[in-house]
Amino acid sequence: MKKDILEKAKIWTKAPFDQATIEQVNELIANDPKTLEESFYKNLEFGTGGMRGIMGVGTNRINKYTLGKNTQGLANYINRVSNKKEKSVAVNYDVRHNSQKFAKIVADVLSANGIKVYLFKEFRPTPELSFAVRYLGTDAGIVLTASHNPPEYNGYKVYWSDGAQIVPPQDKEIVDEINRVKFDEIKFEPNENLIEYVGEDLDNAFIKASIAHGTFDAPDRKNIKILFTPLHGTSITLMPKAMEKAGFTDFHIVTEQANPDPEFSTVKSPNPEEPEAFTIALKKADEIGADIILATDPDSDRIAVAVREPDGKMRLLNGNQTMAMMDAFLIKKWKEAGKLNGKQFIGSTIVSTDMVKKIGAADNVEVKTGLTGFKWIAKMIREAEGKQDFIGGGEESFGYMVGDFVRDKDAITSGLLAAEIASEAKSNNSSFFEELLKLYQKHGFYKEGLVSLVKKGIEGKQIIDRMMIDFRENPPKNFDGSPVIRIEDYKTSIAKNLETGAEEPISVEKSNVLIFYTKDGSKIAVRPSGTEPKIKFYFSVHKALNDIKDYQKIEKELDEKIERIKQDLNL
Repeated sequence: MKKDILEKAKIWTKAPFDQATIEQVNELIANDPKTLEESFYKNLEFGTGGMRGIMGVGTNRINKYTLGKNTQGLANYINRVSNKKEKSVAVNYDVRHNSQKFAKIVADVLSANGIKVYLFKEFRPTPELSFAVRYLGTDAGIVLTASHNPPEYNGYKVYWSDGAQIVPPQDKEIVDEINRVKFDEIKFEPNENLIEYVGEDLDNAFIKASIAHGTFDAPDRKNIKILFTPLHGTSITLMPKAMEKAGFTDFHIVTEQANPDPEFSTVKSPNPEEPEAFTIALKKADEIGADIILATDPDSDRIAVAVREPDGKMRLLNGNQTMAMMDAFLIKKWKEAGKLNGKQFIGSTIVSTDMVKKIGAADNVEVKTGLTGFKWIAKMIREAEGKQDFIGGGEESFGYMVGDFVRDKDAITSGLLAAEIASEAKSNNSSFFEELLKLYQKHGFYKEGLVSLVKKGIEGKQIIDRMMIDFRENPPKNFDGSPVIRIEDYKTSIAKNLETGAEEPISVEKSNVLIFYTKDGSKIAVRPSGTEPKIKFYFSVHKALNDIKDYQKIEKELDEKIERIKQDLNL
């Protein structure tokens, strides 16, 4: 046991920590040095999606004191920078263990610091929190969620007054404020007069706005049979109501996954990116003849879509495919409404498909790319306000945002949009999947793959750090026989052309990401996850699709190419 970690832990064995915490830490000191080290070797940090961690005692865990310290620091920051007479924060939470309790602790600390709190009466989707910040005019927003992480996790996301998650330099300013807080300075005693509970009125306003942004002029929304699974999460509170009010009446729910369940008992992982999460839904879809399946993650910001292929088999789409369809559909609707004038843009990320650039260019719509995480797309919106209109935007990890009324990925509005696309296509004797094939025929068949390697704990972090160092010191020279011609290093902010030796700066914010481009047009990216103990590898390959009837043949060739690239990386 390292001496500094033990000394750090011993601080938690006396006041101001409560007796239960003291007993748990003493138990770890006496009997479980490995867990003690994991719990105290570092402080939880803000990543791409806020702060997430395993629940338990310690500085590297989610608990009353780490949440209290963060909230006290945020309260100090708000009280220092806000000019409002009545400062306020909206607080929401998901279905996870302790989320409601943690949300009340956060509300208590804020109110103890003279800040009014709009506390959700019960769990709600994360995008409703982003909406609430703007709708209620608060200084900030907080949601207690660990998104799609395993059941032992919880987390803490901070939004600013525009409804977007905090980004540099503000995030550093807030973190600096948090770091100055001592545990005995946290004000846990609430001022209940400053806590107001919000519920149905806010739900109705959010649903109304979602329908306004997520639906257009589909002629017959009753024609599409929708199967929906919330994967035991928060979307069960709003998605059925939104669909009904929008006119999607042939709407069915996977009953086995409808009840909120912090253990997510019917799935190995409550992540709609994982095909296994669709096992029950796929079976039921065939039983009822569903046209489309919609699945959301526990806090309902990610949306996954499954649709039928021409042979009738249900097909799980990846996030890039869904994003491409939504981008193209929204641009089409803006064009039909006469709203395109060259001052519009869509948002994407550096690890998402480059197909969206082709889609945007076809109608003179700029495609802005940023780092992974919707806070960067929200930053694009903020910087473009008054100069450009934001149409929509997404990322490969199953997130999409329609318009700017919510400044984060939003499964409710995106679910409505996916249903609208499917409904309009069916009315035109087509289908969601057939429309995707038309995009491939027009812009090229882009196929993506993802490998995530889980490396937990201190040792795992060291392995991931070493892998990134090795990629920088000994970069691959080719993939699948095609030479690497360009390397983008977002940590150094330098892009190098390996054919000419020329270097150019990268304007996107710094991050620990490497992207390799090959002569045959393949794109391979590698980055450590900002929210989970993983290192992620992204693959994108493409080829012309001259005849839609050949899509299975071309897709097989692209899948085989991705597998060969994985072999080059020993994955």
